[in-house]
Amino acid sequence: MGKVAVTAAVVCAAAACAVAALVVRNRMKSLGKWAKVMAILKEFEEQCGTPTAKLRQVADAMTVEMHAGLASEGGSKLKMLISYVDNLPTGDEEGLFYALDLGGTNFRVLRVQLGGHEKRVVKREFQEVSIPPHLMVGSTEALFDYIAGALARFVATEGEDLCLPPGRQRELGFTFSFPVRQLSIASGTLIKWTKGFSIEDTVGQDVVGELSKAMERIGLDMRVAALVNDAVGTLAGGRYNHPDVMAAVILGTGTNAAYVERAHAIPKWHGLLPKSGEMVINMEWGNFRSSHLPLTEYDQGLDAESLNTGEQIFEKIISGMYLGEIVRRVLCRMAEEAAWFGDAVPPKLNIPFILRTPEMSAIHHDTSCDLKVVGAKLKDILEIPNSSLKVRKVIVEICDIVVSRGARLSAAGILGILKKLGRDIIKDGEKQKSVVALDGGLFEHYAKFRNCMDSTLQELLGDAYENVSIIHSNDGSGIGAALLAASHSQYLEVEES
Repeated sequence: MGKVAVTAAVVCAAAACAVAALVVRNRMKSLGKWAKVMAILKEFEEQCGTPTAKLRQVADAMTVEMHAGLASEGGSKLKMLISYVDNLPTGDEEGLFYALDLGGTNFRVLRVQLGGHEKRVVKREFQEVSIPPHLMVGSTEALFDYIAGALARFVATEGEDLCLPPGRQRELGFTFSFPVRQLSIASGTLIKWTKGFSIEDTVGQDVVGELSKAMERIGLDMRVAALVNDAVGTLAGGRYNHPDVMAAVILGTGTNAAYVERAHAIPKWHGLLPKSGEMVINMEWGNFRSSHLPLTEYDQGLDAESLNTGEQIFEKIISGMYLGEIVRRVLCRMAEEAAWFGDAVPPKLNIPFILRTPEMSAIHHDTSCDLKVVGAKLKDILEIPNSSLKVRKVIVEICDIVVSRGARLSAAGILGILKKLGRDIIKDGEKQKSVVALDGGLFEHYAKFRNCMDSTLQELLGDAYENVSIIHSNDGSGIGAALLAASHSQYLEVEES
């Protein structure tokens, strides 16, 4: 072999070795990335863990905080607000009533014709209205003027078959799904905004007064007969259809719970005991916190950057507004530390709240063999065009961890309420049925969340689960508000006398 040929062979061999080394290095680098991703995933899963023993600790802590909140104002992170609702619907309510349901980025206006015990809900019409983002952080007057305007336009569509008797004023149940210190059945001052609202001049004001002034400004003749929290409204709507309903839980953009308490078990109640002997309590359970809650660095980061740092901790780990954001934060860390989506973090992935819970639900419910929906969502929302099946599977797993934690903690919260009322165990010779009414998009539309919550409740209650029922109180907050307006109508005494 000639010298030139030998040199060429050596060069070729060296080149081949270099290529092989590069392939190995790339493979090692890829394995390194994958190992880092798996380490982040495993750590996150461990931090979100909700074994049965931990859930029982959370339920016990919930019960303790309920007692403390009932004992005195400010005695607990749970506000345990007195709702002034001491009589829930019976089914005998009659007439035309309106409801306004303000609880998140949208609000609904409803019109309900009630036909008494025989005809029940004769007719129901509603309209949903989006709130422009600037009004959520603007002024009180601007927000309520916008709401009153939408309400007036809805009233203008009232059909001839729904007209009021002559000389009667329209009456409204106002579901206001934010922490309010209730002063009576139809007045209450805002304690603080949640769910992305931040209008400082509303805090401490009577929200019924603000709505009434806005209606007056546009000439809408309507009286607010009942101020209702969404959970209290759902409880009223649930009781209208199921006499055994004793609690209600909202699982939607935000979360809350209300239940029927014995009036003598409320030490901070200083008025006359109601004739019914009962009082509906608005727990404001989104503000619950406990050292037993499984919090992660992602939750702490989300909380630190929120408008209400240190508040609504329970809500921030179980409600629809935040689940997708937690997933996004985990993906961000994987992108930053493991270059999971290439050398640079995809710009869209850096946008807070870009991953909403409905998209997360679609990802989580993808049953196609190649997880086609996951790939499409990554492309459409985060502008990540090419994703491997391996990557898609990890994203589904992250969703599963976040949703399982939220659903299981929701079940622990419900157990806490049942324990407070002594309904978490089977008592000898007693077949007391406990029905919990649930409402909210997270419960209604996210099947994996709903099923996980129900199976967790069964796991926690054991045999006592037979005496507990979870029902979907569809549109409970709207219908419930209209029902409470009916049961607190200014014309009731006239009719009864």
